[in-house]
Amino acid sequence: MAFAAPPRRIVSLVPSLSEALAVTVPDRLVAVTDWCTHPPGLDLPRVRGTKNPDRAAIVALKPDLVVANQEENRRLDVDRLRAAGVPVWVTAIESLNDALTSMRRLFTDVLAVGEPDWLRAAAAEWRHPAPRPRLRVAVPIWRDPWMVVGARTFTGDLLARLGLDNVFGTGEARYPRVELDELHAAAPELVLLPDEPYVFTPDDGPEAFPGLRTVLVPGRRLTWYGPSLATARGELLDLVRPEP
Repeated sequence: MAFAAPPRRIVSLVPSLSEALAVTVPDRLVAVTDWCTHPPGLDLPRVRGTKNPDRAAIVALKPDLVVANQEENRRLDVDRLRAAGVPVWVTAIESLNDALTSMRRLFTDVLAVGEPDWLRAAAAEWRHPAPRPRLRVAVPIWRDPWMVVGARTFTGDLLARLGLDNVFGTGEARYPRVELDELHAAAPELVLLPDEPYVFTPDDGPEAFPGLRTVLVPGRRLTWYGPSLATARGELLDLVRPEP
């Protein structure tokens, strides 16, 4: 995607990208979705959700660029925004390397501001080798029906780099639906319960896995690919470290 000049008015339809932009080029971000919660106190116009953005409101803002994600946003919305003359930059993230490369391209090639310090810190932090011994893990992201992190996902790649073997990481589906007995039959040693997209809590989630170690984790640490990556590795390792 070529621009006559670096975009100055940006609408973000992805929480991770909103945080990255707000931290790096706050003066250029003009609107975000209802789900964009970071950085705390982000005070910008909202254009509804990631799956149902208010396209008319976006067009009315006259952005130079809308940033979206292949997984989080609908192709329909991307196509209709482009048809209305709005440039849309779409990320496709299936691994940590995808995320780092995509962010680097956005800030250096598209926005022309250079590589952010947080991005360099994240790349350095995640170069550390995965701890051993490895643990078998399952990561539900929804219940009723149960859905889990599967193959070819950003989260799955982070798990591997944390020394965790995803018991559902070798199939075809990226986020397969499973029955609860299938989840147990996969024999994980650890079940991670993030607080997004489903909000697992101490009273909603762990009770489904009696006899298994469960850990509640901030979903932002496990699924977002913005500035949180710079500290997420250490924070996640502290959470999943075997109990004494």
